[in-house]
Formats: sequence, structure tokens, C-alpha cells
Amino acid sequence: MSLAETVVSRFPEPIRSIALKHRELVKFALVGGTCFVIDTVLFFGIKTVVLPNNPVTAKIIATLVATIVSYLLNREWSFRTRGGHERHHEALLFFMVNGIGIVLNSAPLYIARYAFHLQEPHVSRLTEEISDFLSAQIVGTLIAMTFRWYGYKKWVFPEENARKGRSIEDEKELGHS
Repeated sequence: MSLAETVVSRFPEPIRSIALKHRELVKFALVGGTCFVIDTVLFFGIKTVVLPNNPVTAKIIATLVATIVSYLLNREWSFRTRGGHERHHEALLFFMVNGIGIVLNSAPLYIARYAFHLQEPHVSRLTEEISDFLSAQIVGTLIAMTFRWYGYKKWVFPEENARKGRSIEDEKELGHS
């Protein structure tokens, strides 16, 4: 039994049926959750320790690292049966979609900081931190995630069952055995 099947088998009905029907989305969400944690830890670590006066730069660096992890996990797990492009073309498209995603992810933080002045000395340190988290990690992530899901399926991995040499586990996971 695959990791996804193990996790999904513990869901109550009707959630289990919905998750099985949309297993690609569930995997995308699990990869996204993993990369969200990576991004959040790096963002606040870099922003606090390395670049305290450059939160947007810290956000971009954190998102770039999470994007590399995302490519590896999405290509080899979430969308492993999808394809339609040579690997180098696929990677280029992935990073182009994610480049747009980085802009979409960073824009709410930029707007909060520089248009609404939600930073010290205009607001308290606590308000600044809450604003940074909400704008960069919640609003920005939701906007970018929606765009990435669309972009991956439309441009990066457009063809279902395009990759040859799937394993028996792949076939079982897809419900073809």
C-alpha cells in the first residue's frame, strides 16, 4: 500500500471517496503543506536573523528553496504519471510557473509593508509580525497555490498517463489493477 493510500484509508467516508477520486490534488496538497512548512521556517529565520530590513527578499529566498523541493516532490510523486514534455522543457515550465507564483506569493507582503505601511514604526512589532504572516504565508500562499495547481496541470504536466514505465504500485494507486 502506498503512503497516499495509507493516509487516505484513515479518512472517514465520504471524505475517503473524495480523496481517492482526487488523489492527485491530495498529493499536491501534501507536497504544498510540506513546502509551506519549509517556506515558513526559512522565511522567518532569514527575515529575523539574516535580512531583518528586507522581508520581501527573505520571502523570495525562502520561496525559491521551497520551489526546488516542490519540483522534486511534485514531479516524482504528485504528478508522476503526467508529462507531455521533455524533462528540461518540463523543468523550465515548472520554474516559469513558480516564478509567477513567487511574484503572486510576495505581492501581498509587499503591499502590506509598503502600501499599507504595516511595519515599524507605523505599527507595533506584534502587528508587523502578524501582518507579515497573514500577507505572506496565508494570502500569498493561497493565491500562488491556486495559480500553481492550474499551471502545473495546464502547462507543466499537461498529459495524463504520459510517462512510460510506471510501476505496479503506480497502477494500483491509479486503480488500474
